[in-house]
Amino acid sequence: MIDNTIEFLEPYTYLIIGSIKALVIAGALMGVVPGLVWLERRLMGRFQVRLGPNRVGPFGLGQPISDSIKLLFKESIIQSSADKFLFHLAPAIVVFTSIVAFAVIPFGEPITIFGQKIGLLVADVNIGLLFVFAISGMGIYGIVLAGFSSNNKYSLMGGLRSSAQMISYELTLGLAAVSVIAITGSLSLTDMVKGQEVIPNILIQPLAFLLFFTAGVAETNRAPFDLPEAEQELVAGFHTEYSGMKFAMFFMGEYINMVTMSALITLLFLGGWNAYGLPLWPILAFAGKVAVLLCVFIWLRSTYPRIRYDRLMTFGWKFLLPLSLFNLLVTSVFVVL
Repeated sequence: MIDNTIEFLEPYTYLIIGSIKALVIAGALMGVVPGLVWLERRLMGRFQVRLGPNRVGPFGLGQPISDSIKLLFKESIIQSSADKFLFHLAPAIVVFTSIVAFAVIPFGEPITIFGQKIGLLVADVNIGLLFVFAISGMGIYGIVLAGFSSNNKYSLMGGLRSSAQMISYELTLGLAAVSVIAITGSLSLTDMVKGQEVIPNILIQPLAFLLFFTAGVAETNRAPFDLPEAEQELVAGFHTEYSGMKFAMFFMGEYINMVTMSALITLLFLGGWNAYGLPLWPILAFAGKVAVLLCVFIWLRSTYPRIRYDRLMTFGWKFLLPLSLFNLLVTSVFVVL
């Protein structure tokens, strides 16, 4: 009788564990956003030799809380000419896709709790990299719909810029990842980490790493590739007409995408949770690498000016894409030989 009960409950156990992991990871990602905003302000203050937030709480740690309260209670205004349904749907798409894309990101070896082996990710699929690219690509619909539904020419231009930028730089992103796939022979992110137990891929594929990172910065709409927002000429671009929490949801999606992209770069090129002889727990090794990459994202924003849009397209199509094709060709030749 007991054995039959265990067999009956086993699939529900996996469902419950999966649901708990999904809620924990989603909550952690949303909780990281205020901390990341604070870190960005503090680091940019250091980089630009000025003061960051330092008034609200010790070291300005209360600033993200006050910002969250302000956005939560700020009046949400919708212009009468906007498409109401799409206007509300757009920020939800941005946040939802950014969280779901993290579902297949492993951040450590499986652990055992009460005799149950639990993987440190929501879903362990053998096409994890393809899943991340597919879901991340869907996130662009939120930005395009935001620009389209606002009935504002500046918002529409921001949405169109974002779609063109995504097409241009996702090609480079995919081709740089294909070079790693050719070496690993798998689309599984876990297999890619296992293939770097001795040496990380950044030493084998340095050009692919630079191409992937550059395209990743453009994919997340971060400076100097933040042309869809472009305050100078588009007055904040696709989210010009948004306010309150709907405005904040776009930034939540952007910061979560930064974390996802940093995690993806860590898994593909930096060995994932492999510590390479350092006395670190696997989770801490993974988190440390992601944190360093996030700081590099912030460093780029505070250092480089926004480039002109035609140069953005030229850089993607005439420089990055040929380089990624060349790197893939050389990698394929070495793999075959």
